[in-house]
Amino acid sequence: MIQMTARRTTPATLLTRVRDRSPGLAPGLLGGALAAGLGLGVFAVLVILLWVSSPYPDSGPGGALRVAAALWLLAHGTELVRMDTLSGVPAPVGVPPLLLLALPVWLLHRAARDVAEGGAGGKAPLVPGRTAWAGVLLGYLAVGVPAALSCAGGGLRPAWGTAVCVPLVAGLAAGAGVWTAYGRPSGPLERVLGAVLPRGARHLVLGPDGRPGVAVRAAVAGVTVLAGGGALLFAVSLGWHAGETGQGFLRLTEGWSGWLAVLLLCVTLAPNAAVWAAAYALGPGFLLGTGTQVTPLSSPPAPPLPPFPLLAAVPDVGAGTAPNWAAAALPVTAGLVVGWFVGRGAARSGPAPAPAWTRGRTVGAAGLAAVLCAALLSVLAALAGGPLGAAALARFGPVGWQVGAAALAWLALVAVPASLAVRAWRRRPPGGDPGNRLPGPGAPRNRRAPKEARPAPPVRRRPAPPPPRDDPDEPYPSHRTRDSVSGLWDWDMPFGVRDAVTAPGEEDPPSGPRE
Repeated sequence: MIQMTARRTTPATLLTRVRDRSPGLAPGLLGGALAAGLGLGVFAVLVILLWVSSPYPDSGPGGALRVAAALWLLAHGTELVRMDTLSGVPAPVGVPPLLLLALPVWLLHRAARDVAEGGAGGKAPLVPGRTAWAGVLLGYLAVGVPAALSCAGGGLRPAWGTAVCVPLVAGLAAGAGVWTAYGRPSGPLERVLGAVLPRGARHLVLGPDGRPGVAVRAAVAGVTVLAGGGALLFAVSLGWHAGETGQGFLRLTEGWSGWLAVLLLCVTLAPNAAVWAAAYALGPGFLLGTGTQVTPLSSPPAPPLPPFPLLAAVPDVGAGTAPNWAAAALPVTAGLVVGWFVGRGAARSGPAPAPAWTRGRTVGAAGLAAVLCAALLSVLAALAGGPLGAAALARFGPVGWQVGAAALAWLALVAVPASLAVRAWRRRPPGGDPGNRLPGPGAPRNRRAPKEARPAPPVRRRPAPPPPRDDPDEPYPSHRTRDSVSGLWDWDMPFGVRDAVTAPGEEDPPSGPRE
């Protein structure tokens, strides 16, 4: 009894054992909690400053802090419910400012990366990825859950059905941070792609060297062009209606504190407006309420809306005119950019000299790039919209599936012929080659072509092994990936890049393109 009493385990001893058995868990918990605290602190400082400078505050400091916590949840995609409405009916608020999403994502990514690296500047071994990811996620939720519960009794309450967005965003951002700390290995992506895509399409998404494939680079370029062009289109429309924009500031609020608050809200909603403009250029447009869809063809009368400055950029009521139809140049430009990326990759498909892709493979790559670009844009459109009230304002912004379908149609229509044209142009014979030059009008007809040099006798070498069965059309760089002792392949190489290694005393196979 005395020995058992003397060896009784204390809580501090249990915590020490857990920490020793799970290296990196305690720093992960601390890093996740710090990331959540910093994010909440930024929102709290902004709200408190606006509350202090407001001449007519509605509530005390506690109410301001609850509003800050609600905005923090909205930045993760959680839908809020506004209780203090004029009609007494709770109104949902589900349009998250996309610019606010960048803050928690950046904090989580950096926290997970620092925890996985161990904080020793590369001198210490990396912390296990699962441990670092779980620690950051649990620490983040340990601060986020009480914050969500604290604003449950305020004027802006979270809709608990959408609160799952907080752990979803935290998990994805923390996973990306751990992946960055490990040097962005291609193994996890290869396993996912191997279970989803056919063999011939995997290298179009992830190249043999682990870098993004041709289809991914083309899709990202297409999304960039559409988003950037949407921002330009929105800026032009806002400048065209500059008078209405200025009146919106004056009518919506009074005093410099109110104008500053409205200006900050407009800045955070600017990426949403760029996505809305891209959806307008693609054709489906966006909704200004249930049954009110604004497109380049027509703009019906919208329900009564507050005089918000960004809404001044909405086209005038009526049928579309030539300036409205000119927005179609944006998806055409995006399709040409996607086709140029694919055509360039088809003409030179690898770092080593390799035959160009066939026309069918080029068309397939352009189609896959169009699908990826449409999927990304559909996700952005779904995030950029949402409800802003009940009844008529239950649907506000672009519809994700409509934007994705329109983007797929535009890009497939333009990118496929553009990629074939770029492929043919880059594969044209060089103009300075005399053998490919047509005879001029003054040249003699019986001119004989120069005699070709006799080829050297072939050297007997061991034939090179056939390319992997994963994708015969893709060129592979030569890597020595077989263990000289065991003779086993290194199956962790990107998509099984496994070239033969000669045994001692044998000649190396000739390095060059495979037929």
